[in-house]
Amino acid sequence: MKYHTAGDPVSGCKWSHKSTYAVARELKHFGIDVCPATVGRLLKAKGYSLRKNRKSIEMPTGKPPDRKRRNRQFLYIAKQRHLYEARQLPVISVDTKNRELIGQFYQDGLSWGQQSTPVFDHDFPSMAKGVGIPHGIYDTLRNEGFVSVGTSKDTSEFAVDNLLAWWVEIGQDAYRNAKEILLLADCGGSNGYRTRLWKQQLQEHFCNPLGLTVPCHYPPGASKWNPIEHRLFAFLSRNWAGVPLDSYQTMLNFIRTTATQPGLSVHARLNRKKYQRGIQISHSQMQRVRLTGSTSNPQWNYSIAPA
Repeated sequence: MKYHTAGDPVSGCKWSHKSTYAVARELKHFGIDVCPATVGRLLKAKGYSLRKNRKSIEMPTGKPPDRKRRNRQFLYIAKQRHLYEARQLPVISVDTKNRELIGQFYQDGLSWGQQSTPVFDHDFPSMAKGVGIPHGIYDTLRNEGFVSVGTSKDTSEFAVDNLLAWWVEIGQDAYRNAKEILLLADCGGSNGYRTRLWKQQLQEHFCNPLGLTVPCHYPPGASKWNPIEHRLFAFLSRNWAGVPLDSYQTMLNFIRTTATQPGLSVHARLNRKKYQRGIQISHSQMQRVRLTGSTSNPQWNYSIAPA
């Protein structure tokens, strides 16, 4: 193993690209006949272990990250969450999960069964019945999820339509006296802070009929701290792991049956509306958005008041 070993100089952990079968074969040349399982136990005793890549290196950008600004944003979001939850006002985390091909396509993961499920050997979109684009809403107070599965495109219109559907079906009954809503969103995507259509659609279709909306965006590269990622989406992926999403109904059933021991429940609906990309919002349309920036990181923290 001398020339096939790498390791961490701090923790002392060692690993090798050689398999236990390769080590067992080479040991036979020295007259030592052992099985691969014994090789694994011996390697573990010497400090080796199975490892996978760990996403811990930040991607370099054009300018060095402002860590003080990032930390200030996390503190601001934590403070806003505490204030809203103390007043029993809705705090919802929103995001769009990766789109899924609908059909007999491979799904990563393992599932119990007496035999493997046959799937296509290639993931060609032309062989799919369609695409499923799950836009999720996670209610941090109620530990409840709401997912709209879109069949068209992930746009700001789609995201706001899902917000309105959540309010009509669940929010208005759960928060009868609420006049303010705190939205936790990523920095980019269909609900990004730079997207004009996101703000214009929030104003016209959500804030005007409902009331004050206060979006807070997580800093760039920090979407993993958005609560919906580890409180909802992680369990959706785990629920349908190893099972092909052969129809929209199958996908909806997996979403609706996602649950956790702390009591997570999830509602799901199908949205077949066609959405168009590339819609431009003019300067005059933006002037009608009643947007007020916060004193702390106003680009990421702002409020939109009803007209």
